[in-house]
Amino acid sequence: METIRQKSWARRNWGWLLGGGCLGVIILFGIGIAGLIYKVSDAVTGSEPYVHAYNKAVENERVIALLGEPIEKNGLGSTSYSYKNGTSTAELTIPIKGPNDESEIIVEAEKINDEWAYYEIYVKIDGERDLIDLRDDEPSLNDF
Repeated sequence: METIRQKSWARRNWGWLLGGGCLGVIILFGIGIAGLIYKVSDAVTGSEPYVHAYNKAVENERVIALLGEPIEKNGLGSTSYSYKNGTSTAELTIPIKGPNDESEIIVEAEKINDEWAYYEIYVKIDGERDLIDLRDDEPSLNDF
């Protein structure tokens, strides 16, 4: 009498094993990319120039009058941070929205002696020509 050996589970299901392995690698790669995007966006939105400019815009009466309340962030926007020879610079565009309209906060700042000095902090309302300057009583570059 001849004994018939049954194939191993891996030999019987090699297609599922290969497909599942590839899918697992793709899912892990996607999770890694999503985590990286989250960390970068969290670092940007938690930076001092970002928080400072957003708070100034939310508290400004003219911005509130044009956008309405509540004023919320409307996406990530564009950011550029650089560090050269001990000096940090930041250029940000922060999209915000209210019930009445949408706008952007534009920020250009430089960190000198561990303090941020702002070239520009203003709000540009969609459809409006005027810019709302938010730099009242801010240290400027002429103060250093």
